[in-house]
Amino acid sequence: MLSGGVGGARMARGLAAALPPEDLTVVVNVGDDDVIYGVHVAADLDTVTYTLAGIEGPEGWGIAGDTFATMGHLDELGVDTTFRLGDQDLATCLARTAALHTGEALSEATRRLTRSLGVEIAVIPATDDPVRTRITTDTGEDLSFQEYFVLRRHGEHVAAVRYDGSTQASPAPGVLEAIHTSDAVVIAPSNPPLSIWPILAVPGVEEAVRVKPVVAVSPLFGGRALKGPADRVMGTLGLPPGNAGIVAAYRGLVSTLVVDVGDADDALDVAIAARDTRIPDLASATRLAHDVLELAS
Repeated sequence: MLSGGVGGARMARGLAAALPPEDLTVVVNVGDDDVIYGVHVAADLDTVTYTLAGIEGPEGWGIAGDTFATMGHLDELGVDTTFRLGDQDLATCLARTAALHTGEALSEATRRLTRSLGVEIAVIPATDDPVRTRITTDTGEDLSFQEYFVLRRHGEHVAAVRYDGSTQASPAPGVLEAIHTSDAVVIAPSNPPLSIWPILAVPGVEEAVRVKPVVAVSPLFGGRALKGPADRVMGTLGLPPGNAGIVAAYRGLVSTLVVDVGDADDALDVAIAARDTRIPDLASATRLAHDVLELAS
């Protein structure tokens, strides 16, 4: 499965319940990665890991019950803490940063961190190389992803998106092998331009996916995202509205698009399957996962 953050993490949770651990690999976007408070923050990797470990916070990110003593002290020191990291979440980032400083690859650090949290599924960053999503606003500002998404609460008009470093990047170890040996590829209900395109921008990934049966799960409901700016970003980037935009975003990759039952009448250029795609909990995610696996077979 190709995954962004919360939507992808919840889909991964369902697939993990429906499959033996060795039959699932989750390839995760790293375009959101950034250095904040001096540590390497890998938001999507951690969201997927925490969700698979069953410790994610109530909003789908962070760690449930986490404390914020470090943020409180940074506030006292005059540091801008708009980007909030809980103490346990910060510990994850510190461990990752220390590993990277010793020369360990991001994929190896991720493997150790996931195993330490009891996650048996292979969670792999799309690349070990720095690929960073950059947002150009309609006023010409050039923003990092986290500045756009967190600090400015994704309120800016997105005129263009690019993935710095992608043309020089290589897929992380295991990414292409997982795709080549898979029976099918699932594209999670993640934001296409901001979460999935950065994965496909890594040379070799889209080409490997293109020869496989691909089932994508739409993140839209009646043309709108439940959370986040997916529909707005797709529109300002010139993609058609609604699920037609999802099909266009994936440039002929998708064999079947799973849409919500409320969008069952959408007329699209690919096969569609209407299911209940709201997956806030394990039971609903597992139900959808079984449907997706049946469609992929």
